[in-house]
Amino acid sequence: MTYDAVLLAGFGGPEGPDDVMPFLRNVTRGRGIPDERLVEVSHHYQALGGRSPINEQCRALQQALQAELDLPVLWGNRNWDPYVADVVRDAHAAGLTRLLGVATSAYSSYSSCRQYREDFGMALDATGLVGSVRIDKVQPYFDLPGFRAPFVEGTVAALRSAQAAGIAPADLEIVFTTHSIPTTMADTSGSASLGDHGDGGAYVAQHLAVGAAVIAEVAAAAGLAGGTGPAWPLAYQSRSGPPSVPWLEPDINDVITALAAAGRRGVVVVPIGFVSDHVEVIWDLDREAADTAQEAGLFFARVGTPGTDPRFVADLAALIRHRLGGAGSAPAADRFPGLAGVTRRPDFCATRCCVNARVTRPTTAAVDSAADWPDPGVDRARLAASGIPGVDASPR
Repeated sequence: MTYDAVLLAGFGGPEGPDDVMPFLRNVTRGRGIPDERLVEVSHHYQALGGRSPINEQCRALQQALQAELDLPVLWGNRNWDPYVADVVRDAHAAGLTRLLGVATSAYSSYSSCRQYREDFGMALDATGLVGSVRIDKVQPYFDLPGFRAPFVEGTVAALRSAQAAGIAPADLEIVFTTHSIPTTMADTSGSASLGDHGDGGAYVAQHLAVGAAVIAEVAAAAGLAGGTGPAWPLAYQSRSGPPSVPWLEPDINDVITALAAAGRRGVVVVPIGFVSDHVEVIWDLDREAADTAQEAGLFFARVGTPGTDPRFVADLAALIRHRLGGAGSAPAADRFPGLAGVTRRPDFCATRCCVNARVTRPTTAAVDSAADWPDPGVDRARLAASGIPGVDASPR
């Protein structure tokens, strides 16, 4: 498969105070969330100047990838300008008809992977470009060494800061965090055919594998006695939705409170679930989690995310080149051997990967139009036979 351009797909975020409420309505459209709740969330953005840093971070990553690659790197968002559909329309007008998508999310789940593929399909439908433009997507990249390296470096620095404050590693806890998602979404993350579905699914398994790898590399880099790092759990943050719907737990603030009760003297928070320091990282960790630690009398440090760290950009570009098939495109398995305990993601999604548990349409439903493409109940054979060549429908 040859491609004409890379399409960096982001979540999107407001650029100014007047954008905040329209952006939040975009994010929550169709979910029945009242404006009163959105106003509460808007205060997080307003406290940071009425904008999110995520668009600026996407522009920086776009530029960094462009410096590494020999074809255009485009950028479009799910929830704010520039929208994916507009970028796809402009790409087609410029003669770019085969696009390779890269989401700004590293893990497998409906919201962090499959939904971006649905965004691509709906963009083709909205622009009338089904059959004229094809968009595939790069596999989840949580297992790239360059993705872990900034977390390792930052954790080692935090441990040294704690030691300078008189706190030994044995008195600390390293807490990895990621975005909480509904447990039903977690349980169906990854592919049933690859053995992923079950308690926590691929989403939880991948985070645990990254956490274990980071801890091992931190222990080696910091020269900790016995080569073992401090104790570490995986915690969750940024939960939304009604209390009646189960989401992944424990919450980061509950974990910090429990650490203080258990006699720990400090906590190092490592947000391995995130690519960049956007609002949820800054608000939920630098403000709320930091306040919880201060109230509990704990030393607190928060490690930064990869952002545009050259090691991360280089490995992501190498993964893209592998899909492009260009010079230096060594097989992904050769350059990136993967992590213990998790299945390496195939170049193309496996059958029924990261299905949307909220959709219950029967698997025998025919696909009659591009609008039906997001239905996770439709298998790959039916999708490939539906006459929608613009969507990633390669055999799995």
